[in-house]
Amino acid sequence: MGSKNEAVIEALEARGLHYVGRDPQRWLSFAGNLSTSEGVHGCEIAVDPDFFTPPRVRLVKVPDALRPIAPHIGGDGSICYLAKGTVVLDFFDPIGQTLRCIEEAQSVLGKVLRKEMVKDLTEEFFVHWYAGQCIFDVQKPNLGEVPGFCLLARGGGRFPVITDDLAVTSLKLDVMGFEAKRERVPAYIVKSNIEPRPSQKDWPPKTVAEFLDWQRQLDSRCARKVEQRISEASRLTDKDALIIIKSPRLRYGVHVHFDQSVLPAEKLAATRGTQRLYSYKITRLHAVRLDNEYLAQRNIPGMRTLAGKKIAVIGCGTIGGYLIDALAKAGGGTGGGQLTIVDYEVLGPQNIGRHRLGMAHIFANKASGMRLTLQFDNPSVSARALEVDARDAHLGPIDLLIDATGEEALGHWLAARYADEVPMLSVWIEGPGIAVRGLMKKPGSGACYRCLCNHQRAGGLPTVEGTVPTLMAGHGCEGLYVPFPATVSLQAAALGAEMALAWVNNAEGPALRTRVTNSAYVLATPDCDVVKAKGCPACSI
Repeated sequence: MGSKNEAVIEALEARGLHYVGRDPQRWLSFAGNLSTSEGVHGCEIAVDPDFFTPPRVRLVKVPDALRPIAPHIGGDGSICYLAKGTVVLDFFDPIGQTLRCIEEAQSVLGKVLRKEMVKDLTEEFFVHWYAGQCIFDVQKPNLGEVPGFCLLARGGGRFPVITDDLAVTSLKLDVMGFEAKRERVPAYIVKSNIEPRPSQKDWPPKTVAEFLDWQRQLDSRCARKVEQRISEASRLTDKDALIIIKSPRLRYGVHVHFDQSVLPAEKLAATRGTQRLYSYKITRLHAVRLDNEYLAQRNIPGMRTLAGKKIAVIGCGTIGGYLIDALAKAGGGTGGGQLTIVDYEVLGPQNIGRHRLGMAHIFANKASGMRLTLQFDNPSVSARALEVDARDAHLGPIDLLIDATGEEALGHWLAARYADEVPMLSVWIEGPGIAVRGLMKKPGSGACYRCLCNHQRAGGLPTVEGTVPTLMAGHGCEGLYVPFPATVSLQAAALGAEMALAWVNNAEGPALRTRVTNSAYVLATPDCDVVKAKGCPACSI
């Protein structure tokens, strides 16, 4: 690595950057200039000697045009020029990657000076915020006072939590292993229309005065409201208050410590009003969102989740277990919605190899086991288990019915009973796991599951080219079953979840979808819509 370091030093000095030695972290330190169309600016550059981390670039003097706040420029003059995870550094090309990083930092500085980059990266602000964490489990972040409390650690620490449902958040904390005592504190949500940016003055803020001064630079209206809320809290408690600012793209805030002041005790005792208020110390907070909308929406931005929908899943077997889990992660059972799980069978040892449930649920009902698993994973999920045959189940009002049993006869019965009442999705595995298929039937249009079976009996809509093999295996007294690995079950569940999300987003797409899971076979029928079978006894009127 030594020869690489020497080569980088030589290359950067040729560019006009003077090598000044190693910094306290043993990084290679350079001094020089960044040239932009707006002028030349002195800088300091630190290069990781192992070349795994981008160089740190800092302005020696922040231009007046960028004071007191500017996007991508930190309080110490550091330049944020790469978002974490957006570039793969090539440590086999240390000279090339280092020069490219410096050029990018120079480009970002020029754009900021020309006011071409006025929006922050959401993550960038927290590089300079140096924040502690606050659990933020608020489903509807209305402005004003909200329930808040601190978890009291044995060492005297106070970990802040803000919620709009104390009971549910307490369950989540129990699941997460937070067993500390909980003490209520005043908490408030304040709105700002301005994205936060670090200041080049008194950064990062350490007191109420410094925090409010910075907020006035950003959004004076928000600053007035924050000061009002802190003053209100100081009359309610002599310990803590939590303030979360809801900006357009992120939530951040402060934990105000009314029992900690920068003033000496004797002077604090003689001080009143804003001088006393401004003297209190703060802990900067990063709101760690635990609300259901965020948990489901983060991975599918721009799409509707399954929140608010009443979904019934028939069958909690090798497909159903994984599918139900995926539905919950997409918002199913939250926001006033509910997941209804129907299965009368118990989990046996023979099921463990390809089921979502594990040994903790052996000899227990599958539907009930899955309900408990969902509520352990996320106590906000509303789920009910019906330990009955699907034909005897009273589902009540539902928005979507999913048949995950893979049983053809039951599929016909469900089609006849429900296909023209509610949207119905059927998901199954073909033969010994050579493919997975899904069919969406909406009331009044398209073919039902029985229609598809009629077409296939007549030789239409085959799954793969050639014949689907029939393979059964028996192991002692457990009976016959179709052997295929859990990976096939996961792919069937993934297809079902994909189609459920397409349904809730009103996405036009093929009603019949197929995914071949065995490379020895070739897809015979591309994804398509299926016409009703003439005289279908299940859905023909």
